[in-house]
Amino acid sequence: MTEEQAPWVEVFRAEDQRLIRDASLVLLAVKIAHRVDMNATTSPWSVMVPADQQARAHNELTAYWQENSKPPPEQTQVPFVDSGWPGVLGFLAVIWAVPALQGFANSPLVEAGVLHSEAVREGQWWRAITALTLHGGLEHILSNSLFGSLFGFFVARYLGSGVGWLAILGCAALANLFNAFIHPDAFRALGASTANFAALGLTPTLLWRKGAFRQQDWRRSVAPLFAALAMLALTGFGAERVDVGGHVFGFIAGVCAGLQLSRIDFAAIPRERQQQCGILALGLVAFAWVVAL
Repeated sequence: MTEEQAPWVEVFRAEDQRLIRDASLVLLAVKIAHRVDMNATTSPWSVMVPADQQARAHNELTAYWQENSKPPPEQTQVPFVDSGWPGVLGFLAVIWAVPALQGFANSPLVEAGVLHSEAVREGQWWRAITALTLHGGLEHILSNSLFGSLFGFFVARYLGSGVGWLAILGCAALANLFNAFIHPDAFRALGASTANFAALGLTPTLLWRKGAFRQQDWRRSVAPLFAALAMLALTGFGAERVDVGGHVFGFIAGVCAGLQLSRIDFAAIPRERQQQCGILALGLVAFAWVVAL
């Protein structure tokens, strides 16, 4: 008996047309001949298949329903540690301290603290930190104040202001050191943007690794990472005097820190320890300037 001559049997019945449509799409995808009938005496809709395809259709539909009946993976709620504002205020106080004391690019402090490749290779490591507090003018510091406050705010919310800004400082200092070592002797750079991009890379990586986006499909789960990359591409390149290396290395350092720090429960860190980390971050900046001067 040919397929056209074989009797048709019901393989699925439902009142919800959406369920009927889904079943039809499943059978269509696996190339099983079928039709949809209305049955006024029982349920309004039935999916019919040739009798010799009934077992295969039943298996395909059962596999589909079992796959889609699995509960979605549990989404982790990453708690806030603090408001984030103490860290932001500390950041602004630090980067505005130098221009408040002696101005911008013409200040003697610039020569003492700018990131200078030759000097760093000769052992002046402190320039990797002091350069983060120096800026070339009002527009430069205003830009870094805006983006640093925005990106650092979220780091401090999830890691705490003390631990968060200590992590940002460490990432930025390492990025500056690497940046200095790969450039020629005459290379010079300054500004807090390296720290800003470290913060930009840290937060979405940390949240992703902690499972904050696990409940969504893989494309949506990595969307925050791609958004951070897009922000790096949008703001980290462009003008002739932009330190692209500092931006990229800062971002990479932040991503690496996010991967490693995701294992820590920051909500369990006592407030006193957060304060100690904040004091340590400020102390490292102060110590670097003491050595520089």
